[in-house]
Amino acid sequence: MKNKITVLLTGIVMSALLLSGCQAGKGLETENLTITQYKEVEIDEVEKAAAVADIDVDSYIQSMLESEADAVAAEDRTIEKGDTVKIDFVGKTDGEAFEGGSAQDYPLEIGSGVFIPGFEDSIIGHKIGDTFDWNGKFPDNYDSAEMAGKDVVFTITVNAVVPELSDEWVKAVSKKSGTVDEYKKEVKELLEDNAQKSYEYSVEMAVWEKVMENTTVKKYPEKEVDEKKNAWIGEYKSAAEDYGIEYQTLIEEEMGMLLEDFEKQIDTAVKDVVKERMVAEAIADKQNIKLDDKTYEKELEDMAQEYGYPDAETMKEAADEDTLKNEVLKNLVMEWLAEHCLQVRA
Repeated sequence: MKNKITVLLTGIVMSALLLSGCQAGKGLETENLTITQYKEVEIDEVEKAAAVADIDVDSYIQSMLESEADAVAAEDRTIEKGDTVKIDFVGKTDGEAFEGGSAQDYPLEIGSGVFIPGFEDSIIGHKIGDTFDWNGKFPDNYDSAEMAGKDVVFTITVNAVVPELSDEWVKAVSKKSGTVDEYKKEVKELLEDNAQKSYEYSVEMAVWEKVMENTTVKKYPEKEVDEKKNAWIGEYKSAAEDYGIEYQTLIEEEMGMLLEDFEKQIDTAVKDVVKERMVAEAIADKQNIKLDDKTYEKELEDMAQEYGYPDAETMKEAADEDTLKNEVLKNLVMEWLAEHCLQVRA
C-alpha cells in the first residue's frame, strides 16, 4: 500500500511539473519583466466581419456625395424638385426658436415629404447662397401636440446642391473606377476590407490586453520613464504659458485636479507606455520578429493612412523615429499574438 501511495504521489508531482513546464513554455522572463503567458492566450470569441450589403454600399456613396456637395457650391442654377440640397434652417413660433427646429448643413431631398407641407417647395427656385424666410403652419394632426396647428417661420439658407451619382462624378472622385457600376464594386471591396481590418484589430487588442495583464514589470528603466514624464508635463507647462497662467493653476482650476494626483496619473500613463514597449521588444526577441527597413516603411504607410496623414513622410515629421519604430514593432507583435491565440466561445 505504501508503495502504491508513493507511486501515486510521484505521479501527481510529475503531472504538476509537466503542466508547469508546458505553461512556462508559453511565457517568458527577462531581467526586467515576467510574462506568464503570451502563446495560445485565450480570449472571448470575436464576431467575424459581417457581409457587406447593397444598402451599405449605397449609404457610403450617399455620404460621399454629400461630402462633395461643397465642390459644386458655386453652380449657378435654381433648385429643382428631386435635388438634394444642404441647408441651414431656424424655426420660430411666436418669435422664439423651438427645440428641434434648427439644423446646419442638413441634407434634404426636395419632394421627399420629410418636412411639413410647403417647407420643401419653398426652396424650389432659389439658388445656392440664398437666405429667405418661409411662413408656414404645423398640421393640426402633427405628432407633437404642443406644435400642432401652430404658425411657424423658418429662416432657410441654401448651402449646396448634392451632386448626382454619375459616371462623370465617379471619374472625378475615384482613381480606380470610371463608371457607377465599377465604383460600387470598388466601394464594396473597400467596406469589406475595412470590416476585416476591424475584426483583426479587435482580436489583436483583446490578446494584447490579456498579455499585458499577464505581465509583471520587475524594474522600469528609470531614465526613460523620467524623460517621458518630464516631456508630458512639459507640454502642459507650455499650454499654461500660452494661456498666460501658472502650470499648477491650469491643472487645479481648469482641469479640476490636485497637482499631485495629476502627476501620479502621468506617472502611471508613462509606465503603461514603457511597459508596452518592453513587452513588445521581449516577445519580438523571443520569437525572432525582425523590423527590417522594408517592413518598417510598409507599416508606416499603413499607419499614416490609418491616422489620417497624407503619407508616411508627413507622419515622420510629426513624431520622432524611436516612437514610430516602437509602434510599428508593437503592431507586428500584436499581429503575431493574434495569429497564435485561442478564441473561446463565452
